[in-house]
Amino acid sequence: MRHRTTPDAGRRSEASRHAILTAAFELAGEVGYAKLSVEGIAARAGVGKQTIYRWWPSKGAVLLDAFLHLSEGDSGESDGGGGMALPDTGDLEADLKLVLRATVDEFADPRYDRPLRALTIEIMHDPALAAHYAERLDGPMKEAKKTRLRAAQEAGQLPAGLDLDVAVDLIWGPLLSRWLRRSGPLTHAYADAVVETALRGLYAR
Repeated sequence: MRHRTTPDAGRRSEASRHAILTAAFELAGEVGYAKLSVEGIAARAGVGKQTIYRWWPSKGAVLLDAFLHLSEGDSGESDGGGGMALPDTGDLEADLKLVLRATVDEFADPRYDRPLRALTIEIMHDPALAAHYAERLDGPMKEAKKTRLRAAQEAGQLPAGLDLDVAVDLIWGPLLSRWLRRSGPLTHAYADAVVETALRGLYAR
């Protein structure tokens, strides 16, 4: 007697989740955040909108998870820490330049630019999404950055009493500011200059 095999619900759910996140990311780039809707995401992903609401409370939460999903898939940098671990070759300046150049490349990538701007704006207006972003992405990224700077402190490359939170803002803040305000060209040369200028100031202590 043959036993009927039951569908793999877990595999189906994972396939649906992947389709939803991919659809959200693609649509945010195509139509912009204002026109992005749960209905549109569901239609693109081939699922019912109730499936999306079962896993996410809003389209902003879907888009945030889409960025996390893409970052994990690429195993790359995402706003300065997608892999949640910065390179440590022992050369702090070279490592920071590598990371900031990767951030510049991501900001310049048309796949990321429009969706990331949309997500940034939504985070500014949605406290719940902001808290989710801080927990899932911003907090872990900042800790990865501080871990790399702390290793430089232990190696005597940075002052022992340095405020690492302030140091992170000094190093990564200028790129984010220039990208958000479109206040000037965002290039590898600019990233290198930011690292050199920030480190000169930090060493001076």
